[in-house]
Amino acid sequence: MKYALFYAVVISASLISCKETSPPKQEVASTEVAEEANLGAIPISWVTNRVEKAKKRLEGSEAGKVVWDAMEAMGGLNKWYSNGYLSFRFNYQPLDGSVPRDTYQTIDTWSNKARHRSVTDSTAIFGWDGVNAWVTAKDSTTFKYNLRFWALTPLYLAAQPLVLDGEGVNLELLPQVNYKDALQDVVKVTFDSGTGDAPDDYYILYLDAKTHLLSALRYIVSYPGYFPNGGNNPEKFMELVNRKTFNGINFPLKFNTYWSTEDGLPKGEPITTIELSDIAFQNRLEEGFFERPVGGMLLEGL
Repeated sequence: MKYALFYAVVISASLISCKETSPPKQEVASTEVAEEANLGAIPISWVTNRVEKAKKRLEGSEAGKVVWDAMEAMGGLNKWYSNGYLSFRFNYQPLDGSVPRDTYQTIDTWSNKARHRSVTDSTAIFGWDGVNAWVTAKDSTTFKYNLRFWALTPLYLAAQPLVLDGEGVNLELLPQVNYKDALQDVVKVTFDSGTGDAPDDYYILYLDAKTHLLSALRYIVSYPGYFPNGGNNPEKFMELVNRKTFNGINFPLKFNTYWSTEDGLPKGEPITTIELSDIAFQNRLEEGFFERPVGGMLLEGL
């Protein structure tokens, strides 16, 4: 959960503190998997160490074991961090007249950096460099939503539960439920105080008891940029419609979002539809790819 969601839909930004710093340039340059410091390929020893730490932490609880199995079913943390930079198109279309969002984006999955490019205007870009959000666009109306909030939100939807490997994540195993005629393991995800921008957010993951893949999730948004006096939006329910594997990682391709009922089920008709496409991994990016470009505007505040 890192930065972004929208006033009413999707996920919030809470896990930025779960990121890892990038390997020192001299270590990257000395490994077989990376000829230059800007490669997405992380040294094998770094990946192994991070995965081992995550596995040890997760296998310390029953809820963690369920989440670890789900990570493995999706392709595994080792594959996730070895694949390089992740790129995809995230087409978010609210069905209530709210502001749509549709961008091509590239993500550094290791250190949670992001760069987005508008689908309709290739000169309009925004990003998150690990510390600050920035934007370069012809005018202030090009992106009509909170860019800091949205910078990593698509990642935290597309890659659940692989994004739950960091510190500050608390997992609670809830009673199993039946959803769409399939038994689901249910895990509630909360965050330590000070974890990211919105530590009061939560997710409730529905994980198929047979396949271990994510079927749906419930969540709230408490992002202070939207709720400066505290509080959150009503709970929402997001179902995963279909999935496909790319380079060893199984991604959702479509989501439908609903308001939740008191019983934790989707209510009425979808309020948002989201499609994920153009999914690919790559090992090389230009130097400074995630940094604010010359002429770009720094975005201050939440």
